[in-house]
Parts: sequence; C-alpha cells; structure tokens
Amino acid sequence: MRNQRILSSRLCLVPILVLIFGLNQDLLAADAAEIQVQRDLVFAEVDGQKLKLDLYLPTEHKRPPLVVWIHGGGWRAGSKNKASIKAIVPQGYALASISYRFTDKAIFPAQIFDCKAAIRWLRANADRYGYSADWIAVAGSSAGGHLALLAGVSGDVGSLEGTVGGNLDQSSRVQAIIDYFGPSDFVLRGKTQPSRAYTDVSGSFALLGGQSGSKLDSKIERDASPSHYVSADDPPLLIFHGQQDQVVLMDQSERIKQCYDDAGLPSQLVVLEAAGHGGGVFFRGQPLKSLIEFLDQQRPQTAGAR
Repeated sequence: MRNQRILSSRLCLVPILVLIFGLNQDLLAADAAEIQVQRDLVFAEVDGQKLKLDLYLPTEHKRPPLVVWIHGGGWRAGSKNKASIKAIVPQGYALASISYRFTDKAIFPAQIFDCKAAIRWLRANADRYGYSADWIAVAGSSAGGHLALLAGVSGDVGSLEGTVGGNLDQSSRVQAIIDYFGPSDFVLRGKTQPSRAYTDVSGSFALLGGQSGSKLDSKIERDASPSHYVSADDPPLLIFHGQQDQVVLMDQSERIKQCYDDAGLPSQLVVLEAAGHGGGVFFRGQPLKSLIEFLDQQRPQTAGAR
C-alpha cells in the first residue's frame, strides 16, 4: 500500500509538472514574440578588432526610442550578451547592448571612443533597423556605469569624441543617463578607496595606465572622471547604488549627484539598502519600475507612441 501511495503521488505530479512546464514555455514564447533580436552587428573596427552590438526591438511598437546599454566587468571583462535591462524592450524601447575594447587591448580614452562610436553608428542606422534615434538614453553598470556617465556628460568635449567607426556627421550626445553603481570621480576614489584605486585589484588602475608600485597622475584621474565634466546642459540622470557596496563606494554616486545638484540639473539617487555591488535585485521589482518611469518621463511623448 505504501508503494502504491508513493506511486499515486508521483502520478499526480505529472500533469502539474506538465502544466508548469507548458506555462513556462508559453511565457518564453510570449517574450520571444515581443522582442526581435539582431546580434553581432559590427559598428566599428579598430586595431583589427571588430566592435559589435546586439539590438533588441519591440515588435508591437513602431520606431521606439533607443536605450544604449554598456556592460560592466572592470573595463577588462564582461559581455554585451548580458543585457541586464532587457525587460524595458516590451515596454516600448529599443535596446542596443554594445561592446568596447578592454584594458588588455587599449587604455583610456579608447573605451569612451568606442561607446561614442556606437552611438553615432546607431544614429546613422536608425531608419535601417526601425527605431528612433532622435532621443537616446545611455545606461550601464559598474565600469559600464562609469562609461554611461562619461558619455552623457561629455557631449561637448572634443577630446573624448574620437574618430572610431566614422559617422562623424552624427551626434554622440544623449538625452538621458542611467548609472548603476559606476565610478564618477577617480580622484576621490584615490582618497577614499586607495586599495582599489592604486592596485592591480582594480580595473580602473589598468584603465588609466597604472603601473605596479606607482600612483596615478591626478590629471589622468580627473580626465577620466565624469564628475569633472558636468555642465548646465547635461541630460537628466538616474542613479542606482547598493548601500552595502564595497567595490564602488556610495561616495561615487553621491559625488555625481552633488555635481548635478550644484549645476541645477535634474537627478535622482536610488539607494538599495541591502544590496552590494550588482546582482539581479537592481533589474527587477521596484528598481525596474523606477527605471521605466524615468524613461517614460524623459522621452518625448511623440517617440514610439505606446
């Protein structure tokens, strides 16, 4: 009898598992139906390396506004394949997840040159792929957050434009910035977090051309710091940071927020009390809702009507 009861229980589970599996498959199919993906589009080639991006388009929205995603990884790792904010696409946004050169190939300012090359290429090819590039937001996490900040606040800085990929008739300016726990001031980081700023533990040390046993030149630190470029015409900014982050300290987000406040610019700092450096908690639930609300508020009402 005991064996029969066990067998009966197992048999009862079968239709439940089939139902759950079927529901999951239906959800996956629905997601796939709402998003069209084009992978590995080459936007530039530099020093023999092809720089690529993945483009995600919502199938139910015509000419959606564009968000550019810059991945993290300490400027020396990571991949465009992990587009952490992909959930915005069914909400009516096109998303381009871009690559850039790592520090084993080139040091600063190569990385920001690559990011701006991608933005120019995306503007030049908007009609071809069916999104609107009249309004572009840039977003990124960690090292990608730093590059997103830098791209956003340096629209008028010729020394950070570069010529990578061409399309120099196109603007690399963006109209909104979303920063997930990215460094904003390397001079400050050298004071409050020297174990990260001046050792091989930190990707930023390699990014800025640091050599073992030496300190970085303050001019290089300043030139790579988004906080150094904030001016009155910069776009609105949304920042996310974990209160428990020990990789990039909270003072980095507080610093760029203060720069925005001093310039009279709109900005918001969202602090996740229990979060550290990264993790899915930043990209679902209330943080995701805050991101979508920010994008909806900033984009032109005529862009990709929903």
